[in-house]
Amino acid sequence: MKFTIEEIKAEHQKVKSGADFPKYIQAIKNLGVSHYTVYVADGNTEYFDPENDSASTGSKYETLPISENLNLDQFKTRLKLHQQGGTDYMTFCKDCVENGVEGWRMDLNEMTCTYFDKNGNDVLEEKVPS
Repeated sequence: MKFTIEEIKAEHQKVKSGADFPKYIQAIKNLGVSHYTVYVADGNTEYFDPENDSASTGSKYETLPISENLNLDQFKTRLKLHQQGGTDYMTFCKDCVENGVEGWRMDLNEMTCTYFDKNGNDVLEEKVPS
């Protein structure tokens, strides 16, 4: 494995809002991350290299219960607000669980972010601005 969780955390600390996200993605891609998955219930993030070896952060905060009901329209509204710098990361994680979103997968080769629900169903895919 080429990268460490410490290196990724150092890059993540430079992110102040959703507006800084594209720079962060480029930085961790340069470290050798090909894709990663974030689980918002506890903040655990699993990072993968091109050979599918992975490293995980482990849980980062007390577990948030994920709503059984997916509210995609409300989620899209909150996502847009976050992307414009209107909410911090923790607020966004709470918005995810309240609207039934369990997490997201980032593909750094395709530059897509795919949000999924409790059942693992993809509910929204977005292109990441580069």
